Order: sequence, then structure tokens, then C-alpha cells
Amino acid sequence: MQYLVYIGTHTQTIAHFNQLYNGEMKVAANNFEAAKWLSQCSNKMPIIILFEKEILKKDLANISYLHNKFYHTYIVLITDRLEKEESFLYLKSGICNTLSPNETEQNFEQTLNFIINRQHQFQTALQDKNLIKHFHLPFWKRVFDIIFSSIAILCLSPLLLLVAIAIRIESEGPIVYKSKRVGSNYRIFDFLKFRSMYTNADKRLKEFNNLNQYKSDVNLEDGEKTSEEEQRIETDEVILISDDYVIPEKEYIAQKSIEKENSFVKLENDPRITKVGHFIRKYSIDELPQLINILKGDMSIVGNRPLPLYEAELLTSDEYIDRFMAPAGLTGLWQVEKRGDAGKMSAEERKLLDIQYAKSYSFGIDIKIILKTATAFIQKENV
Repeated sequence: MQYLVYIGTHTQTIAHFNQLYNGEMKVAANNFEAAKWLSQCSNKMPIIILFEKEILKKDLANISYLHNKFYHTYIVLITDRLEKEESFLYLKSGICNTLSPNETEQNFEQTLNFIINRQHQFQTALQDKNLIKHFHLPFWKRVFDIIFSSIAILCLSPLLLLVAIAIRIESEGPIVYKSKRVGSNYRIFDFLKFRSMYTNADKRLKEFNNLNQYKSDVNLEDGEKTSEEEQRIETDEVILISDDYVIPEKEYIAQKSIEKENSFVKLENDPRITKVGHFIRKYSIDELPQLINILKGDMSIVGNRPLPLYEAELLTSDEYIDRFMAPAGLTGLWQVEKRGDAGKMSAEERKLLDIQYAKSYSFGIDIKIILKTATAFIQKENV
């Protein structure tokens, strides 16, 4: 059994869905009325909300509220027309699907059955955790991370302050930038680094594709922008962001079969990097803000490198999923294995070392990696 809730005031549309639905449909004139009723329902009861489209700004606020407060609901937007720009905004706010105010009985039943089956599968998966492969950070590792990162931040605070001042003096832009990364269990978080590139790096990006250590004929177009700038991209194209370059989604999809063999991106001798950036990258000082990530629980001292979103999307097959069954780390196995050799390593080697660590990590292995990191990171690296 499921609850069907209609939020809106259009009497003809309400009557139409009442006729289509084989059950009792709850009707609420506004968000407040619906929320009051939904709060009284059991969280275990599947709930489907039909949300009548009205004013964009008002709708987005109301849908976001429902989506965040009643996470178990499936929200369907009732509309006969939706612009491309609106689609993205409604989707982001929490809309899962759309139906026409004059929806046919057949399409309505198909949509309803799909939603019910989806919710049933989700509830079954939650009840049987064995169906989902999930990584749990060991208690000893979390305690070690908190102690180590706290001491490191305290001891390195003078260095962190000096680097922040140097970055600010040399070039304009944020001192620390955030980028979305995927860690253990495919969890997304804000990844912190000291900025090491000029803020106008996008103007010089086209000529640098031949520097990519892992490239597979990925052609960068005029006007692309780097993730470190975190600037608004004024274009209709969806942009996929990596550490050192961005690529339009259409181009990415066309080249996806090639990129699967070379998911990692790294540029050698990148001229977009500032003087301070060269220094902090050479000695891995740009990574130090991630100590905050570690304190927050986003990462661990030792683990597998968290990946940009679309790079992680390339590694969802059974062959590589084990790399995400380990904590995201500040340092890891592949960093100490190859960093002394100018940081050169094939994408396949990196994947295999990540999987090796995920399957065999221990306190002893972590200590060895930390000790190796202390010597490996000072070796010359062409970045």
C-alpha cells in the first residue's frame, strides 16, 4: 500500500487523477497543509507526491523543503510544459519525474507501478544490508585519523599561514578551493586544496592536452575552464570537471569508450601553475587543507585518492568497484609506489594498487605508507 498526495488547487486536474488512481488520494492546497499531514504518516509507508507546477521560485523552495524533510517520498511534477532551464532546477530541488495534467490511464499506471516497485526494492535493500556492499571505517582507523590530523594541523599551522599569504600575494583568487570528489561508498564531499593555478588558466588550456600523462585523444575546446577557478560557465552545455581540465558532456559521451581505459588525468610541466603552486605541489603542501577533510570524516590519512565525479563514474563496474570499499585518503599505496619516478604511472596500475589496498589495508600497512610518504614526497616531481 502507498499514499498518493496531490499538492495544488486546479480542480479539473485533481478530479482527473482522482479518477485514475485506484485508491484514496489525499489533496492538499499548499505545502504547509501537506507537510502537516505527511508528518503524521509512518516513515515506513511509501508516499508519492503529485506536485502541481505554479511559480518557479516558489515551487523550488517548497519542493526542496518536502524533499529534505520527507526523504522517503517520490515527488512527481504535474505540468504540461517544462523549459530546459526549468528542468534542471526542478530536478535539483527534488523532483523525480513529471506527468501531464491530462495524463492517460495507461501512462499513469505504468509510472505508478514503476515508483512502487522502486520504493519496494529500496526498502528491501535497507532491511537486508547484505544486498549492498558497504564500507565501514574501522574504529582504530578513525581514532588514528583524528589524533594524527589534529597534531599535524597544530604543528603545521605556521606553514599553512605562510602558504596562504604567499598565494594571496602572488595572484588573485581563493586561497583554498573546493571541488566535488567521490570517496568510499561513492559518497560525494567537498575536497580542499591550496590553489596552485592562475585564475585565468582557462585562456591557455587548449595547448596543454599533449601534456596529459593518461590522455586518449581528449581534445579540449576553446573557452573551457579549469576546476580550480570554480567560475560560472555561461553556456548551455553541461560541463564535466576534473582536476586539471574540463570537457563538455557531449564530447565526453562520444569519447567515453576510449576514456574508460584512461580515467585519470594529470598534466606534466603545466604552465598554468603559479610559482608558489610549483613549490607547494612539489612538496605536496597543496594537499594540507585535506587535514580538515580528515577531521570532518570525509577522508582518512591513508586510503585511495578521492576522484572527481565523472572519473569515479567510469569506475562503477564490478572490476573496479572494490577501490571504493576503502577510505578516501590523503596519501596511499600508489603515491608511495611511483611518486619517486616523476609520478608516472599508467591508469591501470593506479586502479590495481587502489584495489590492492582496499583488500589488504591494516594498521601496519598504513604506518609503512606514512613513513614512505615522508621521504617520497620530497623527491622531484614534474608537475
